[in-house]
Amino acid sequence: MAERVGIHFHDRCFDGASSAAVFSRFYRERINPEAEFFFHGLTHQPAGQFDDVPFAGDVNAIVDFKYSPSPRLTWWFDHHHSAFLTPEDAEHFKAGASSKKFYDPAFKSNTKFLAKIAQEKFGFDPSPLEELIKWADIIDGAQYESAEAAVTMNVPATQVALVIEASTDDDLTKRLIPDLATKSLAEVAGLPYIKNQFDPLYDRHHNSMDVMKKECQNERGVLYYDLTGHKMEGYNKFIAYFLHPDAVFSVGISSSPKRIKIGVGSNPWQKFPDDVNLAGICERYGGGGHPRVAAISLNPGEEEEGRRIGKEIAEELRKLLS
Repeated sequence: MAERVGIHFHDRCFDGASSAAVFSRFYRERINPEAEFFFHGLTHQPAGQFDDVPFAGDVNAIVDFKYSPSPRLTWWFDHHHSAFLTPEDAEHFKAGASSKKFYDPAFKSNTKFLAKIAQEKFGFDPSPLEELIKWADIIDGAQYESAEAAVTMNVPATQVALVIEASTDDDLTKRLIPDLATKSLAEVAGLPYIKNQFDPLYDRHHNSMDVMKKECQNERGVLYYDLTGHKMEGYNKFIAYFLHPDAVFSVGISSSPKRIKIGVGSNPWQKFPDDVNLAGICERYGGGGHPRVAAISLNPGEEEEGRRIGKEIAEELRKLLS
């Protein structure tokens, strides 16, 4: 019977899907060519991030998501500043020295981190996936040359990213990962199940720019916008800086059937204050992320609490800039 490998990845995220693709190819080429993979998307919840993780494989991996102390977890790769749900989890990771669990928040994308570790420690050749790795680093690290480049979506990578982030099909990314592992991004963008979703999502993307024009409030270098009255959880975060290039930070509230999300970000094309850590700010409210971009998840229906927290953080950031 073939070894079953469960790959649990950050869902609705280009870096998460790319990490899963790189891991599956690495595992097949360097660990077990006969392995059978199944994929399970993870999303940030108000509590109990790992309550629903089955860890049902003979081997189980988490890529681009928080650490789990489960004895069923075999492999782990992450780069988030807020990688540990509790201090106990961090101690568990440090105490359980493992040759299969890796963490480095200095990397802008988990995909590039994973590829580097797989190459250096296991002899994996990542060169066939060079394009995917490069774009995961650009997209997750917000390393676009301009805000216009980030919102235009005129290259295959950003087109695929839009579908990953905005599709309402919960199974799409699981279907997509094997294609990311074996095809070019141009080939992936042209697949019928991607192309058919991209066209209407791109129309919605243009409509979301009109909504953002109305909702964005720019005050003392900090943008605040409330999208809970619109179906826009999968919107492009760079629209805010495209519309307001002078803004340094943004705080946006959005809703979905699964959660209320408070996204806290920074403008990649503005100087970032050295003493600000957005992940640390969001951790105080049960969230986390990276120093330059982070988020908080609340239960569905908690819009008012989301607005309270969002406005509180926006005011804190304004004071930090003054």
